[in-house]
Amino acid sequence: MTTSKHTNSETEPDTPPDAAGVATSALPPAMPRTAAVADRIETFAVVDSTNVRARHLLSEGALGALEELSPQNGEEPMIVVAADLQRSGHGRLGRFWFGRPGDSFMVSFATALPRALATDPGVNGWVQMAAGIAAIDALRDALGECGASTSGESAPFQLKWPNDIFCDGHKLGGILCELVPLGKHGAAADSADSADVADADDLVGVVVGVGINLRVPADRLPTAQSTSLQLHYPGLAPTGPLRDDIAAAMVTSLRESLHRLCEAPREQMEQLHTRVLEESYTLGRRVEVKLADGGIIRGEALSVNADASLTVRDAEGATHVVSTGDVGVLPV
Repeated sequence: MTTSKHTNSETEPDTPPDAAGVATSALPPAMPRTAAVADRIETFAVVDSTNVRARHLLSEGALGALEELSPQNGEEPMIVVAADLQRSGHGRLGRFWFGRPGDSFMVSFATALPRALATDPGVNGWVQMAAGIAAIDALRDALGECGASTSGESAPFQLKWPNDIFCDGHKLGGILCELVPLGKHGAAADSADSADVADADDLVGVVVGVGINLRVPADRLPTAQSTSLQLHYPGLAPTGPLRDDIAAAMVTSLRESLHRLCEAPREQMEQLHTRVLEESYTLGRRVEVKLADGGIIRGEALSVNADASLTVRDAEGATHVVSTGDVGVLPV
């Protein structure tokens, strides 16, 4: 693994005036455990978006010399971008919404995967599923580290298809996965005929952005369906160590899962499929699917399929296979 790089950035000058007081109290997260397992880490007090910064790093060739992009010692390269506050975060219906420093986990993870895998519709849905499983495993590991216990009998973490993290039936966080062209780096950028350039063309950047409500007060949650970790686990560790523990655990889990997906796609998809079925909040519930073309499907979520798509049966008994869409769970 390459030596980790830790970059701190102060609040940017164009912070909107109504957020200035909040932004200036933000601090770049201290994340020593994450820095020890990532190949590179950048932390910001305030940033527009950790995903945007991660995309820029990949497009600028930040994963290093092209010969270093291939897995080293059975591991995928991993860049981490974290912030105490995101300035361009949006709540429901695009409403501008600011948290407070220390309220949330806002971290993006960037790596490279074979283009053939990342663009294969029969496989690539499992990249996001792998991120979801890594996130709930990281939460469980971090809570175990700090010895936090629930305020009630249980507060299970589950996945709502395709990209939400739920806790005790409420939305705790979300995941956004994006594909990004990789920029050339070093000597390979100057040699169009280089075999390394050809190798780079076989790879594509992947950014996994994870947002989790850690200490958001109940009166500042963006929707009635939202929740925050401290509402279920009053014995949480301070935000700094907790955020670091979650991110470090996720680097390790996501890296291992993506490596297995590259090395043995069929076997890893089957394992992820089993985990997703075990951890699903969606299956067996009434859902509303908003499709990209404006259509709406309402019915029961029947199954997560072998390609990570979702099958929904409507009121007339017709089944619909959904690969992309905004899926909401309807009240009973």
